[in-house]
Amino acid sequence: MREKKIKYLILGIVMDGLGMLSYAFPLFGELIDIVWAPISSLVMNKMYKGISGKVASIISLIEEGLPGLDFIPTFTLMWVYTYIIKSEDENTGKLIPIRVRS
Repeated sequence: MREKKIKYLILGIVMDGLGMLSYAFPLFGELIDIVWAPISSLVMNKMYKGISGKVASIISLIEEGLPGLDFIPTFTLMWVYTYIIKSEDENTGKLIPIRVRS
């Protein structure tokens, strides 16, 4: 599990970096984003399963497709949500009330 976490973190940072590369090409950057947005969304959907992965892929599509939002590290934020925030919620444990009939 630890190797998967590290692999996804590195891949997420690389994907966020690729998304930000469009800033390096002032005239063609937004055209690059039109191609990059669906690719980014597909990769996000493959990396993270379930409803949270689907939501993240839609957010990634919008973030990469809209001009000026490329600076948001969507993949890294999803990694933080999945492996830090969500895992803390799962580790807290939930008490299940039990009724005892007498």
